[in-house]
Amino acid sequence: MLEVIVFSTLNGVLYGLLLFMLSSGLTLIFSMMGVLNFAHASFYMLGAYFAYSLGMHVGFWPALLLSPLLVAAIGAVVERYGLRRVHANGHVAELLFTFGLAYVIDELVRLVWGSVPVAYLAPESMQAPLFTLFGTDYSLFRGVAMLIAILMFAALWFLLKKTRVGMMIRAALTHGQMVGHLGHNVPRLFMGVFGFGCALAGLAGVIGGPLLNTEPGMAATLGPIVFVVVVVGGMGSLPGAFYASLLIGLLQTFFVAIDVSIGEMLNTVGFSVDPYGEVTGITLANIAPMTPFILLVLILIFRPRGLMGELEYE
Repeated sequence: MLEVIVFSTLNGVLYGLLLFMLSSGLTLIFSMMGVLNFAHASFYMLGAYFAYSLGMHVGFWPALLLSPLLVAAIGAVVERYGLRRVHANGHVAELLFTFGLAYVIDELVRLVWGSVPVAYLAPESMQAPLFTLFGTDYSLFRGVAMLIAILMFAALWFLLKKTRVGMMIRAALTHGQMVGHLGHNVPRLFMGVFGFGCALAGLAGVIGGPLLNTEPGMAATLGPIVFVVVVVGGMGSLPGAFYASLLIGLLQTFFVAIDVSIGEMLNTVGFSVDPYGEVTGITLANIAPMTPFILLVLILIFRPRGLMGELEYE
């Protein structure tokens, strides 16, 4: 039982940190630009595929740096020549634009890399065990992934709260004309923010690709969960996204690991029910994929501003 608890905790934290790496860029874009980017998970997928292709020529570590830069460049072009033009038509137009962009990127990935998973793996040096517990190795790459996610959180928090750039960009969101009169190029500022947010998604793809499957459905798999993280944590709240990611990662991992039925749990607390009935026979593992969305519904009912959000949704 101790083995299950230890490895479920480690895997849950790892999965949660991967969710945070992906959701951090979306949180950054929304908090600074007010844009909810439906194509964000598609940029995550591009990061994984770019790293796979570049890694075959230059190696994993150069690809770790180059892939997010490529994704950032694509994101900047999308903002400059697409999103900026539809911004004047309001948030609905932005949502529809990014929603369509997600489908375009997904189809382009299928055309270029095919419809089957690619063999994107961590470098051999990173597959060595970081430590061994209960006869099971925990790879060095998983530890590096956790470290990168934690450093990302610290760097983003410092950028948003402690630097002049962060304050200037936040001011541009609510008082764009005044910031422009002070001599700052607000459109270029927003283009940089959007590109940087996409780069964070690309970095998450580089790290998450070897840990999860790198295939055309990876954006559709994690995309909805990322939006759950952003809403549960509080729209625009970076610490909220961090805590929500860990909460969802741990809940899903432990539900799969424990895998007891509802009937068995009810019997444990004193009820007498059939543990193999149509409803009581449902296991926690069956519920695990629904866990983020159940949490989303509960948050919207009882705390609409999220765990650490500042404003109520209208």
